Amino acid sequence: MKLGAKKTTGWKATISVAMSNYIEAGSIIAIATSLGFWQDEFGISNFAVGLLAALSANAFGAAVGAAIGGPLCDRYGRKAIYTYDLMVYMAGVLIAAFAVNVGMLMIAFVVTGLAVGAGVPASWTYIAEQAPSGARAKHVGTAQLAWSVGPLVGFALAAALAPLGLLGSRLIFLHLFVVAAVVWWIRQGLTESKIWTEEGRDTAADGAPAPVSSSGGEGLRGLFSKKVNITALLVLIGIYGFWNTVAGQAGIFMPRVYETAGLDSEVQQNLLQVLVWGMTVLATYFVFMRLADHMSQRLLFALGAIPGIFAWAVLVMFTDGGMTTLLIFAICWGISSGVGAQAFYSLWASELFATPYRASAQGFMFFVVRTATGALSYFFPTLLAATGLAWVGLLLISCLTISLIIGVVWAPNTRGKELKDIEIERYGYPVSPELAPTPTPAHPVNAGSN
Repeated sequence: MKLGAKKTTGWKATISVAMSNYIEAGSIIAIATSLGFWQDEFGISNFAVGLLAALSANAFGAAVGAAIGGPLCDRYGRKAIYTYDLMVYMAGVLIAAFAVNVGMLMIAFVVTGLAVGAGVPASWTYIAEQAPSGARAKHVGTAQLAWSVGPLVGFALAAALAPLGLLGSRLIFLHLFVVAAVVWWIRQGLTESKIWTEEGRDTAADGAPAPVSSSGGEGLRGLFSKKVNITALLVLIGIYGFWNTVAGQAGIFMPRVYETAGLDSEVQQNLLQVLVWGMTVLATYFVFMRLADHMSQRLLFALGAIPGIFAWAVLVMFTDGGMTTLLIFAICWGISSGVGAQAFYSLWASELFATPYRASAQGFMFFVVRTATGALSYFFPTLLAATGLAWVGLLLISCLTISLIIGVVWAPNTRGKELKDIEIERYGYPVSPELAPTPTPAHPVNAGSN
């Protein structure tokens, strides 16, 4: 155990791992609130701003990191990722804090994105594997809660530090460096996932994962060899991908959307975002974490998705409604973000895949989703400036509606079940490397009532 850190277990472990989501969301907001300052400082175009956003933790950078980190997480263990990814993250935000030109800023955003992408699938996988079956949504919801607190703090800091201009943005990146350093220290006592260790992996005397046996490390090979996996991939990419296409733009470009809607004050824009994320925090804690383990997840998913569609519809149809329209949007979008697609995706993505390729599945899906987000981010500032909010808003509403339909139709029936029981139910046999009975035909995604 490194540096004398105490063993980290239970809720303390859940919270320390969930902080990956805080620093992921925090880095996106740090970028979102600083892009205007960087643009003025370095004299870059809207197209270049879109490129910076596309290569960041919001999109391509995180996509590539997830594609690399997911399979490594299945092969070498969940803890192995945490040994290094926060160090890379700290290097990225530190470079951003002291960037003196566009090239340096680009490097900072890419490095940060790679670290974020590697860490997030590992965190969702670890939390779900360690959580009690009757409280899995509550534990996974902690990651969603941290993901919501990150923007809440980020936008509050942006509003408070706005008079400092670019210096204030640099201080926000430095705050992320400090948080990441503290989390890295706490994680030194993190134990390896018990489920991953038991399923054909041995650990060395000091608790570190030993070399993977020949039966382990199926990763992407095993993931794409089974129809049941491909079906689940398509469903979850549909749910999360269409939603994140909207959330990704809102997360990094919302100040520009507010400006297009007639709100020019940067402080007011940031305060509106504080309201959005404050509502997200409340909805995550009081609705998702309290109810998702105890009521129909299909119904709760729908109840969470509908306010998001309503929020964007109000913003598009009543653009001239002033602050009233913007407040309605902020409240409804915030509630939807707390109970909607990302919360359920992070839960279902850990439940619908067997342990040997659980993180690989999440890494692949994160790669696909963030790549799509990056493709739109590349053009979004230019598209918004050229066509206005109405056309862009209709595109975003369509994406949210598709996500809602996919989630309501194909929501899995997994609530309250042990991960190994879900595995047998879905695959027809235990996939654990040490068990090798004759396989039976795989079941499709169970869309029964839950």
